[in-house]
Amino acid sequence: MDTLFFVFSKIVQFCIEPLNWVIVFVVFSLLFLSLRKPHLCKRFLLFALADLLLIGWLPTSEVFLRSLEDVIPKAQLAQISETDLGGIIILGGAIEGGEIALDRGEVSIYSSAERVTKAFELIRKYPDLPFIFTGFSGHLSPVGMSEADAFKQLVSEQGLPDKNAHYEKQSRNTYENVLRMKPMILELESKGANDTPKPWLLITSARHMYRSQRIFQRQGLGVIPVPVDYQTSKQLRWGKFDLEDGMQNWNKVMHEGIGLLAYWITGRI
Repeated sequence: MDTLFFVFSKIVQFCIEPLNWVIVFVVFSLLFLSLRKPHLCKRFLLFALADLLLIGWLPTSEVFLRSLEDVIPKAQLAQISETDLGGIIILGGAIEGGEIALDRGEVSIYSSAERVTKAFELIRKYPDLPFIFTGFSGHLSPVGMSEADAFKQLVSEQGLPDKNAHYEKQSRNTYENVLRMKPMILELESKGANDTPKPWLLITSARHMYRSQRIFQRQGLGVIPVPVDYQTSKQLRWGKFDLEDGMQNWNKVMHEGIGLLAYWITGRI
């Protein structure tokens, strides 16, 4: 059932992303051109143009992306003692393992690199806390090393302490992240000197934090949000037109929107 859910979510996301609809509109316009229906051809070309304008004019995507990023505020880590924490959780999604890492011998980091850099910062700051990196791959047909193995390689290359390192290497989405980590977290808590469970620091992208935190809460696990990878500022860029940035923004918005809707429908949050 989880595999079916994973595949279906990828198909739906592909079908509703605005840039993909530009291709659909152009194909329809060419079809109607070949059928000698110029009025329908022009209509679908206008649809394609309107779609490109929607994608490229940045405020249209930034207003939704900023709303997602502002839902969960940053935790004030300076006010939290190490003794009040159970550990550190790093959600995958920023690292490319796969064939590139195997062929090139180097681990590539996506635009969400702050998930990794913030993890390194907190691992150094709290060397006695256990940390868990969770993630296999978000691809439908993954090849090569898992994200967790890639992160493990980065930890070694950075010379970070790994005595408290733990890795979850099977999950493909956020729900599976939490579900497969839960036994690990409970086991680590049972080995602690304190009988009272302590919250874990949770590192993920700001736009993704609300869904992630809700899943942890649903599973009865306490977390303190450490949102990173912000893509918007407090001011919308009203005069900015950029198809590349807009496409990436819409991809993030649609990915998170579909995830929230699907998890709500299936009772996962």
